[in-house]
Amino acid sequence: MAELPIISSQTREAIFATYESDSGDGFRTHLGASLIGKECERALWFDFRWVTRAKHSGRLLRLFETGQLEEARLVLNLRRTGATVIEVDPETGRQFRVQAHGGHFGGSLDGIAINLLEAPKSWHVLEFKTHSTKSFADLLSKKVKNSKPLHFAQMQIYMHMMSITRAMYLAVCKENDDVYVERVEVDSVFAEGLLDKAQRIIFASTPPQRISSDPTWYQCRMCDHAPVCHLNQVNAAAAEINCRTCLHATPVEGGWHCARHDKALNDAQQRVACTQHLFIPSLVPGQQIDAGEDWVEYEFDSGNRWRDTGKNKYTNTILGATV
Repeated sequence: MAELPIISSQTREAIFATYESDSGDGFRTHLGASLIGKECERALWFDFRWVTRAKHSGRLLRLFETGQLEEARLVLNLRRTGATVIEVDPETGRQFRVQAHGGHFGGSLDGIAINLLEAPKSWHVLEFKTHSTKSFADLLSKKVKNSKPLHFAQMQIYMHMMSITRAMYLAVCKENDDVYVERVEVDSVFAEGLLDKAQRIIFASTPPQRISSDPTWYQCRMCDHAPVCHLNQVNAAAAEINCRTCLHATPVEGGWHCARHDKALNDAQQRVACTQHLFIPSLVPGQQIDAGEDWVEYEFDSGNRWRDTGKNKYTNTILGATV
C-alpha cells in the first residue's frame, strides 16, 4: 500500500519553523567527546573549524529533542530500581563536564550512578540514547562497541577522565519502547588514544587527509562537509566565513587568538569574523600563487585566477560561479 501524503498544515509547519529558528548556526565551541569516535579526522577538523553550517529540518530537530526528553524518564526508571543517580555536579549545579586541550575538547555526562542491580558497589558513568527500530536491532546484535562506535568512544572518554571504571549504556527503541542495557568497562589505553586524536585535530593548521579520495564513498556521501571537502573547480562549495576558517586564527589555551589583530577572540567575534577574513588556503580549490597583507591570490587548473580580499569575497567569482 502506498504511503498517504502528509496533509499540509500551517500549524505543523509553524511548529517545525520554531525549531529551525531556535537552532542557531549549529557550531559547537569545542570538539565534542560525542564525536571523537568519528573515523574521518578531516571531518572532525571541519567540525571544529566551523567549515560547514549544520542545517537540520525542524522535524529532525524535534526528533533530537525527543531523545533529550527521554533522559529524565530513564533517570526516573533507574531510581525506581533502587539506583542512586546523580545528574549534576554538586560543585557547579550543572551537568558533570570533562575537558582537555585548553578547553577545546570535552563533553557533558548524562549522569553517574551507584547501587545498580548488576554491580551495586561500583560507580558508573551513565549514557542514554534513543534508537530507531533498525538501529536498535543492530545494537542488540553487535553490542555498543561494534554497533555504535561513537557512543562507545564517548563513554570511554568520560570514564577515563572521571576516573570511573564502568559505564552503563541505556538505549530506548522509539518504536516499541524496549530498553537495552549494557555495562562497559574502561579502556584507558583506548581513551588516551582518543585524547591524542583530539589534540592532533584541534591544533592542526590544515585539514587532515580525507578518509577516501572518492566522493561517492559511503562515508563521504553522508557527510555534511562533502561539498567543501571534495573540492573541485567546476562546482566549488565555499566554506563558511568565520574566524575559525581564517588563516589568521589559532586555538590557544582557553580560547582563540587572531594574529592579524593580535587579540583574543570571544565566541561572538568568531562567529561574525572581521573584514580582513582570509580563507585557510586548504579550503580554496586552487593553488596559492601570491599574497599580500590582506589578500591571497589563487590560480585554478583552467588558468583563471581569484583573489581572496576579505569578508566581502562572495562578490567575487570562481570560474564564473559566485562563491
